[in-house]
Amino acid sequence: MRTAGTDNLLAAGRAVEARRFIAQSFAGWPYARAGAWIKSEEQPFDADPPASMRETLGALRYLERAVTEAEWTEGIVLRYGGFYGPGTSLTPDGELAEVIRKRRFPVVGSGDGISSFIQIEDAAEATVAAIERGRPGIYNVVDDEPLPAREWLPVLAEALGAKPPRRVPRWLGRLLAGEAATVMMTEVRGASNQKAKRELDWKPGHPSLRVGFAAMA
Repeated sequence: MRTAGTDNLLAAGRAVEARRFIAQSFAGWPYARAGAWIKSEEQPFDADPPASMRETLGALRYLERAVTEAEWTEGIVLRYGGFYGPGTSLTPDGELAEVIRKRRFPVVGSGDGISSFIQIEDAAEATVAAIERGRPGIYNVVDDEPLPAREWLPVLAEALGAKPPRRVPRWLGRLLAGEAATVMMTEVRGASNQKAKRELDWKPGHPSLRVGFAAMA
């Protein structure tokens, strides 16, 4: 989808002389797991991700390079955070919410891994802003408050009226859920939305998962 699919879409765009080409990427976990905990668009992706993440990360690199290096159009890449809200997998009546209610989604290890989220309607508004006034390049489309797992998971549990999530040591998390899930909980970095706010004249209507998910629940 991200490699051959992107090539096909770029070819179609070139054939119709599209002035601007917008592509979807991801800001949820790809940034390097070193240095600052909140990353801007200029900072590098992870050079050595867990094995199960390598193919996806390689495809994201390919997509971003193909779009931003296209010389015949204005290539724009939007790195969205994790979606929540109507029509997504993260809603008060969704499968993930049910897992949290049953306390089957624990905080692993330190829970230091930072996640960036974006309410789906805010993501749509940012996309329109990019179409109308974006400049070629890459934008993180995330809310104002990246949160570590040890905070966002209890936030969801509280909003759902559930008991606080259990905590398990890292070795047990790796055994039960695998290395990728453990890294997500303990090491991944969040993303800054300052460039999108500044250059797209956009800001999220739901500044934090704390506010957005609680209102929905």
